[in-house]
Formats: sequence, structure tokens, C-alpha cells
Amino acid sequence: MSQRLLLADPDSAADALTFAGRAARVTVEGVRLRADRGVLVMTAAPLAPRGFGDPTPTVLALRTLAADPELECDLVVDASALRAVTDDPRALELPETALSPAWAGITPPRSGWDARPGIDASTLAAQAQAGIVRVGETVPTDAGEDVVRTVRAAVWGAPSDDLGGLPLGVAYAALSLGFISGSETARVFAIGPWTRISLTRGHVLVRGPVATGLTAVRRTGPAAG
Repeated sequence: MSQRLLLADPDSAADALTFAGRAARVTVEGVRLRADRGVLVMTAAPLAPRGFGDPTPTVLALRTLAADPELECDLVVDASALRAVTDDPRALELPETALSPAWAGITPPRSGWDARPGIDASTLAAQAQAGIVRVGETVPTDAGEDVVRTVRAAVWGAPSDDLGGLPLGVAYAALSLGFISGSETARVFAIGPWTRISLTRGHVLVRGPVATGLTAVRRTGPAAG
């Protein structure tokens, strides 16, 4: 018998399937399921680099749902393979095998976040749509996977002034995972190389870009007399 993921109620189970379905449309690297103390955290990576030298930014989409208090798990599964269970509307059937994408080994900090200026949801939506158009106009007809990845990395990895210098990919993640709905100002938080954009329906996290360049020159010898 396949393992089951037990949520707190039917609505939470339906929300989990919705998130998994949207994730399956934007990534083949699965969805991470972490549950503890009655909370299920579902994470997908709409954008993530593949190998050294890939400029694609790491952009994670995260949604939390109420789960059975006794549920404990941490695994990555094929998002398209999650299934509803007919005899229990609170449960989802897990696939037989788990995945191990590189992004799943990255864990953003849980605390210490500092608030930053917010971003209007309409701005996120407009930026995402503009990026989608740009990708469509740039990708050549019958382009191979490598060309498509190069174009996507260039478009979604580019910093946007309208997003406070964050990669355009954060807007893509918010739109494609269904986090944008109605009028809302997304809250923005940062810690180290991480930035989190929090909306009512979910969160988008991006690692980087890390500031580069020389630091100010400091005197290291004995103080002058």
C-alpha cells in the first residue's frame, strides 16, 4: 500500500493538490514536503541552477498548510504524482519513489529576517507577464533545451528596478504558483543573501544576488604615532 500524506481537513488536502499541480507545470524537479507539529510546508523551485556556472537564480515557492498533528516527514516527490484518496478526503497518496534535486538541500533561515519596503501585487503580476513575453519573443523556433535554459536564465535572473533590484524570477514564481490574487502589498524581508516575498497565498524566496566588489580599504599596520 502506498504511503499517505494526512492533512488536517479536506480543504487543506485540496490546496496541497492545487499547489502540486501548479508546481508540476513549471518544474520537473518535484515538490518538497516537510511536516512537523501540525504544519505541512510545501516547497517547489520554479527556477534553480543546474550545475556549476549556470546563472539561473535559486527561486523557491513555499506554501504552508494545516496537517495532521502526528504527521512528520521530509521528502521530495514528483509533484504530478500526488493523488487524492477516495476513502479519506483529508489524505493524499504519495508516489512510490522520492527525488533528490540539488535545490532541496538548501534551507533558508527560519528567523532573523529584517523588513524591507513592500511590493504591490500588481507590480509583481506586470513584471511576470513582461518576462513571459520576453522569453517567448527571445526563444528561437525549435530551440533545444540548452538554448531555452540560457534564455530563461538571462530573463528571469535579470534584476528589476520595479522589484527593488530582485531578480525578475521572483515575480514569475509568485504568478505561476498562484500567489497573486486581488489587491495586496507583498511584505518583503531579508537576511544575508536571502530575500522573502510574502503574500497571503504563499511565499517566494530568492538566494542572491550577492553583492560583489571590493570593500573599503582599512589600515592594518600599527597606528601612526
